[in-house]
Amino acid sequence: MQKSVLLLIAIVMSSCTHETSIKKLKIGDYIGVFEVLNDEKLPFNFEVLTSHKLVITNADETIEVDEIVYRNDSVFIMMPYFETYFAGTFEGDNLKGNFFEESRERTVSFYTEYNNDKRFDFNNERLPYNMNGSWEMVFSEDIHADRYIAKGVFEQVDNLVYGTIRTTTGDYRFLEGVVDGDQMQLSTFDGAHAFLFKATLTDSTMTGMFYSGNHFKEPFIAKRNATYELPDADSLTFLKEGFEKLSFSFPDLEGNMVSLTDKRFKNKVVLVQAMGSYCPNCLDESKFYSKFYEANKSKGIEIVALAFENAKTEAKAMQRITRMKDRVGITYPILLAQYGTNSKQKAQEKLPMLNHVLSYPTTIYIDKQGKVRKIHTGFNGPATGDKYLSFKTEFNVFVNELLSE
Repeated sequence: MQKSVLLLIAIVMSSCTHETSIKKLKIGDYIGVFEVLNDEKLPFNFEVLTSHKLVITNADETIEVDEIVYRNDSVFIMMPYFETYFAGTFEGDNLKGNFFEESRERTVSFYTEYNNDKRFDFNNERLPYNMNGSWEMVFSEDIHADRYIAKGVFEQVDNLVYGTIRTTTGDYRFLEGVVDGDQMQLSTFDGAHAFLFKATLTDSTMTGMFYSGNHFKEPFIAKRNATYELPDADSLTFLKEGFEKLSFSFPDLEGNMVSLTDKRFKNKVVLVQAMGSYCPNCLDESKFYSKFYEANKSKGIEIVALAFENAKTEAKAMQRITRMKDRVGITYPILLAQYGTNSKQKAQEKLPMLNHVLSYPTTIYIDKQGKVRKIHTGFNGPATGDKYLSFKTEFNVFVNELLSE
């Protein structure tokens, strides 16, 4: 099904079909709704600007989508950067259909509501609880193997709530939702991830469930804690005893093998970015690195990305990396380190000098002598607000120190 839909998209996009008589998306506000586990509804906002352009919004985030294809009574909407897409049919002014992620063979049903910008319904009653501030969170508390910690940071204005949840491997994006009595709901859709958080509140606790698409859910608990901090992101991944250097040899997008011993890296500060083209946190980091590289590459710094891809074939993986690279405007090399799985255990086998690969993204900082000086796990993107700003400051200070040595 997915292959036939992608083929149809390719055919339609390359054709000169006259579209004047084809039904198109109506300009205006919409709510999109994913149908996830336990019959829950996961909403997100978008606005159709023209028949071939729409904007998805999550709190302060805007995602421009400009690959929209029509065929008879159907529409195909490709997400920027990622391999994901919507395939829907018109029902009046609305759509109904499926959202596809090809590599992982995931499909989620969706529908839209035209002329609606209300993400969640709520009663305008007196609010007994307020979510403002920092929260110490634990996911899958009773499942030892899956347990992990997080930090929630939220701002509440009347019934509306905005914020994000940070983990040791990245953030859960720009979250937006409501508090209605003692019930909280937050959601986001970034083109790859569709997340829903629901919880029951007291003045100092949360107990709830996290849904990721229609394939995963897990419980979480939280308590208000203004001083809570996650472990230092520079302490989680490190070189095994006996190693001082990183080494690898992987192909670039033209098939040329690239290694750290190559001339372009000699006597330069090098950042090695472990990432994936399907990964929104990696996208945030890549956008930041791309701008930094363009502004600073003349100072003696190089960046090289190692892509660990879900795509089932090498050709597909190269295609998806190229799509992201072109969309972002990345000029540093991206190498294909792995395809067919994003397994972090398999990734660690490719980089056996590391104690583990805990997260995509992970960045390894290498000085001019080829010595690993720091490894940063995860990425605090724009959704994390002040944390993102402090990361950028610390990043610039440390890289400039390496450049001045």
